[in-house]
Amino acid sequence: MSLEELQNTIRSEVGVLLYFSGENCNVCHALRPKFKEVFDKEFPQLKQIYLDAHENAEISAHFQVFSVPTMIVFMDGREFAREGRSVSLHKLTEKLKRPYMMMIS
Repeated sequence: MSLEELQNTIRSEVGVLLYFSGENCNVCHALRPKFKEVFDKEFPQLKQIYLDAHENAEISAHFQVFSVPTMIVFMDGREFAREGRSVSLHKLTEKLKRPYMMMIS
């Protein structure tokens, strides 16, 4: 996926979760299925995009991703939330619930 395609997706979707990870990042690999499970259940209309930060260096630099894992949530085309390194799935979920419900209703 190119940066331009990603930006078009962010503008056209209700919401987008960008999950930046790395091939050698054990934390990334442990968190990804947990995030997928929760986001599939709680936020089914958010498009989930998983990117290897090293393989997608241009995209990572554009979004100022300097460590992995980093999650960025866009709603209505704008960055709404960003979590990195020490990620609280519960905290992020609570932060997204109300605005997500407002966006999809």
